Amino acid sequence: MTTSRFSPRRLTAAFSLGLALVSGSATAAGEQYFPLQSYRVGPYAAGGTGFFGGFIDYMQLVNARDGGVNGVKLTWSECETEYVVEKGVECYERLKKGLNGAPAAATNPLSVGIAYATLERSTADRIPLITINHGRTDSTDGSVFPYVFPLQLNPYSEVSAIVNYIGQREGGLDKLKGKKIVTLYHGSPYGKETIPILDILSKKYGFAISHIEVPHPGTEQQSQWLNIRRIKPDWVILRGWGVMNPVALKTAAKTGFPADHVIGNIWSNSEDDAAPAGDAAKGFISITTHPAGTDFPVLKDIEKVVVKAGKGNLQDPKRFGSVYYNLGVVNGILNVEALRIAQAKFGKRPLSGEEVRWGFEHLKLDAKRLQDLGATGLVQTLTLSCSDHEGGGAVRFQQWDGASWKVISDWVQADRGLLRPIIEKSAAAYAKEKGITPRNCAKES
Repeated sequence: MTTSRFSPRRLTAAFSLGLALVSGSATAAGEQYFPLQSYRVGPYAAGGTGFFGGFIDYMQLVNARDGGVNGVKLTWSECETEYVVEKGVECYERLKKGLNGAPAAATNPLSVGIAYATLERSTADRIPLITINHGRTDSTDGSVFPYVFPLQLNPYSEVSAIVNYIGQREGGLDKLKGKKIVTLYHGSPYGKETIPILDILSKKYGFAISHIEVPHPGTEQQSQWLNIRRIKPDWVILRGWGVMNPVALKTAAKTGFPADHVIGNIWSNSEDDAAPAGDAAKGFISITTHPAGTDFPVLKDIEKVVVKAGKGNLQDPKRFGSVYYNLGVVNGILNVEALRIAQAKFGKRPLSGEEVRWGFEHLKLDAKRLQDLGATGLVQTLTLSCSDHEGGGAVRFQQWDGASWKVISDWVQADRGLLRPIIEKSAAAYAKEKGITPRNCAKES
């Protein structure tokens, strides 16, 4: 899948020649640039096309409806990574210098592997690296990772909230003692990152935890689910990505494991994860930081100003308001708000990455601001700081009814008090390894 302006064949040819797909005007004056290390082909194309489609459509809305951010137009270019780390690094280096003189505000690769591979580069170049709902958990500690922002939800918060929800379903966290939980994870740095915190939580609450890996891309899982049937867990946490998710649900059904006791993580929560599994997905539960749907003023504005004007970035209009698309819109809101906040300090002009970083560290979305943005119910309230680059740590749970997702819980908060010392210890070890002197966030607050 690709944008409405280019065919997949033409896109592939362009990217193979190392070209970027540019949107927006070509003049440098009054423009802020967002380099996009996107992926629209390959096994994870559904996530990439939805996310980057929503992100781009939000920026198009801001340009068309508002004239940009305080008169500064937003511009961007895409470089196809295919979700491959080496290509992601190449794209980063190609795009980081800005576009026609317009400075880069932040990078948003939507890939744990690419984020890990470009973290030190981005820090050295003083360009914020945004890893919304993913990335390395210890980058939550901004004193050590000043340019990395795992916005809304880091991986440790994700699994902590899932365990808290399972505790609710079992009648209390004390009822987890003696239970069995399996985590079925994607065989990548992303999939493996939560193993240590799940081990800690299992000891804290007394449940048995088993970790079972599914090699990329996840199209064959028979042996894994036979192992799960042998273990006989009470719950399975699915930390999947792309095609792995519907295959997991289909294979679970074949081995007799109930879908309503499989809980998908943040990258196992889209229509593209559930619908291809057919009846096997009915009852499947997943977490979400944002609902699907179009019943939000900001989505209605995008539909009116961008989509109906024939400028929508999605090839398939049925995906408008989907989980991945709405995450892209949320990401657009957070990036643009950081820019707006930074402009209030540094001036209503294109800003450097270092200046935009300040905006992210002072990002605050309260109920009033969300209402003004038309994003009430779409984005959780969020407050970031020098020391806290996550800012949220809460999720809701949704259930697939065979055709769409239905939210079935209030906000469930991660145990951030438990997680924070673990995060700080990991960040301190990274700082020691890299010879980094952590910032004094007390002085910068």
